[in-house]
Amino acid sequence: MTLPSHPRRTSADGVPGKPVLDGLEEKWSRRWDESGVYVFDRSKTREEIFSVDTPPPTVSGSLHVGHVFSYTHTDAVARYQRMRGKEVFYPMGWDDNGLPTERRVQIHFGVRCDPALPYDPSFEPPESGTGQLPISRRNFIELCERLTVEDEKVFEELWRTLGLSVDWSRTYRTIGTEARATAQLAFLGNLARGEAYIAEAPTLWDITYRTAVAQAELEDRERPGAYHRLAFHGPDGSPVEIDTTRPELLPACVALVVHPDDERHTHLIGATVRTPIFGVEVPVVAHRAAVPDKGTGIAMICTFGDTADVTWWRELRLATRPVIGWDGRFLAQPPSGIETPGAVAVYAKLAGATAHTARERVVELLRASGELRGEPRPVTHAVKFYEKGERPLEIVTTRQWYLRNGGRDERLRNELMARGGELTWHPPHMRVRYENWVGGLNGDWLVSRQRFFGVPIPVWYPLDGHGEPDYDRPIVPDASALPVDPSAEAPPGYEEDRRGAPHGFTGDPDVMDTWATSSLTPQIAGGWRSDPDLFARVFPMDVRPQAHEIIRTWLFSTVVRAHAEQGELPWRHAAISGWILDPHRKKMSKSKANAVTPGDLLRQHGSDAVRYWAASGRPGTDTAFDVGQMKVGCRLATKVLNVGKFVLGLAGAAGPVDQDAVTEPLDRAVLAELAATAEEATAAFDDFDYARALERTERFFWRFCDDYVELVKARAYGDQGEGEGEGEGEGEGEGEGTESARVTLRTVLDALLRLLAPVLPFVTEEVWSWYAPGSVHRAAWPVPESPAGADAGVLATASEVIAAIRGAKSRARLSMRAEVAGVVVSGPRASLDRFELAGADVRAAGRVAAVELRETEGPLRIEVRW
Repeated sequence: MTLPSHPRRTSADGVPGKPVLDGLEEKWSRRWDESGVYVFDRSKTREEIFSVDTPPPTVSGSLHVGHVFSYTHTDAVARYQRMRGKEVFYPMGWDDNGLPTERRVQIHFGVRCDPALPYDPSFEPPESGTGQLPISRRNFIELCERLTVEDEKVFEELWRTLGLSVDWSRTYRTIGTEARATAQLAFLGNLARGEAYIAEAPTLWDITYRTAVAQAELEDRERPGAYHRLAFHGPDGSPVEIDTTRPELLPACVALVVHPDDERHTHLIGATVRTPIFGVEVPVVAHRAAVPDKGTGIAMICTFGDTADVTWWRELRLATRPVIGWDGRFLAQPPSGIETPGAVAVYAKLAGATAHTARERVVELLRASGELRGEPRPVTHAVKFYEKGERPLEIVTTRQWYLRNGGRDERLRNELMARGGELTWHPPHMRVRYENWVGGLNGDWLVSRQRFFGVPIPVWYPLDGHGEPDYDRPIVPDASALPVDPSAEAPPGYEEDRRGAPHGFTGDPDVMDTWATSSLTPQIAGGWRSDPDLFARVFPMDVRPQAHEIIRTWLFSTVVRAHAEQGELPWRHAAISGWILDPHRKKMSKSKANAVTPGDLLRQHGSDAVRYWAASGRPGTDTAFDVGQMKVGCRLATKVLNVGKFVLGLAGAAGPVDQDAVTEPLDRAVLAELAATAEEATAAFDDFDYARALERTERFFWRFCDDYVELVKARAYGDQGEGEGEGEGEGEGEGEGTESARVTLRTVLDALLRLLAPVLPFVTEEVWSWYAPGSVHRAAWPVPESPAGADAGVLATASEVIAAIRGAKSRARLSMRAEVAGVVVSGPRASLDRFELAGADVRAAGRVAAVELRETEGPLRIEVRW
């Protein structure tokens, strides 16, 4: 192992008397910022650069320990690559648009957005922050901007305390000018190529937030319900029974469906039946998606109760009878088909009711009419929710923007599937999640949202003579005008006074889904729109680090956008982290109220200790929150300080060490094991396995401290036993063996600081500063180099014997400094020969007067005699 040629400082100049961990975060965060050690040098070529598509955390309150967990993984890899000689492009973004920010603003300031209200330039939110004061869209957006800026400052401070080696001059916001312009430019490209289109169609709808929801944002939750058996009236008047969990949708019924091979019901196919209580004639149709053994084998098709209804409605070309509005309540007017006075009167009892209330009323009406067969049968079933919502989704018909993502295009689906195969996954099995998602897509990507704080859809629509928009001829801005806000700006060729007027224009009122912006983080951070030179140097990026649950959203959507715009993958590697689990093995999250905020943890245990716990979690594996591991990490960091003080206290003169001075077999053995450790850690980091690199390095570190340092301490002092404590003066008998020990100690310490630096950046930088100029984080990664002829077994044998001597002293309740009359070492000849090469060091470390060697078969055995 070759030491770098930096000049050495004397111990008096660099090593403190009593080194401590307290204050290292503040000290080194400030110095790193002042020295620019992590600033990206954009003059490097693409081959010299390692670029990271850093996840932009959602700015909606506070970070939790799960963020610390996964971002530590990314930082460890970035630090490793920097030490390997790469110029690391490591920006930080803030995901500050979208629903989470709006919710936080509503709660924090006690306001809600009402787009119909005029802008108030002097508006200030109420001091109490309670209630839901209506304010204009522009005022609401200003409050969103104000709160996110404050949150971002807090986030950055925490990331600096954690020690992220981010280039803080390269931050971006997903609602910032550059991000908005980039997202709109990409959308216009999608539109020009036919990848973006507008359509009126059934849409999953969250009635609380009044917005459409995409397939990737769905979450199935088990909820109690009940099966209701309803009697329709067949062609001959006989009952046709069906089971449903949503009897309130009877007025939306457009057909009954059976499986074409179900002989019980084939006689009904093509006939019509009358609905209970409303008496509307509906057809009986056949479809292979019907399930014969579910309920009666006959299902009710409504517009719309679930996604199966949508499939049947689309493929069978059925009528549309919507009954539920955007607010989740029944519409005031009955749908088509409900025309008789009796049916209209029944529907009037449902108008304005919630789905729950309507269900109760319909059940009572069915019970009274005798068309409810038996009582409702309780059941627990999966119900679709918006992942951030608290009420079941409805399906309503709306006009929305979509991006083609392979959901309805087999050719595109196959291309995107192939992209997943081109990507290198860490761990490899995560690729299956990607493939399962792509293979299960059933529609295109819905990208428009009926919200306010987001990137506006950059189009307007011309109005005809009646003031109706022509959605087939959208008006688009020039790329040079981006970003635009169609709700506040007029399109090219129009004046603002033509807004809403016949033959004038109207702006698209919607914003893009937050993923439609986040899916462009490589393009935003890399300067695709505004800095093509930088983009060419960093794109495609080297790695996308992220959690496994958003493979279907963030990872896939980013692949979709890069495939469409650049015709390639956005990165070469995907490094997937797991979840943090609470003591009940549940995922930690703010929404579940079981998340731990990291500020107190960092203050109590230190950033290096928390990072140690995080880096111990294997890629892609869910990890338990464990304060005990943080305590282990704190012990490790403390030991780095202490062993650094001891070794550098022995160093004496300044200047590079002489590697040729390593002459003793025990010293050469530890260097051989160090070389093997460095080789394994390098291979692990190259595979993005920070946990394995740490595990291997830590194992060797403790072998070095607990065994080797103790074995050679007397020799390193200069005589066998004069030194009384770590770092004290040198003995009288310095010679070749002494210099060999000192050089070895300094060589191993230097390498270990570099091996541990990606995970423990603060303590390693502190010890490095005691003897070397510059930063350990810009130092070269250790290169494996085992001394010729070295036998690592010498260290293993010596460690085994000294451990036995210590154990005997412990059992006898004696001090480790107690004298030992003799030790008998029995074992094979090869083991005894190895022992003899380190015998003097073992006798000095164990204070052993005499050693007897006995050649025997079997494992090594040690007998201590007093």
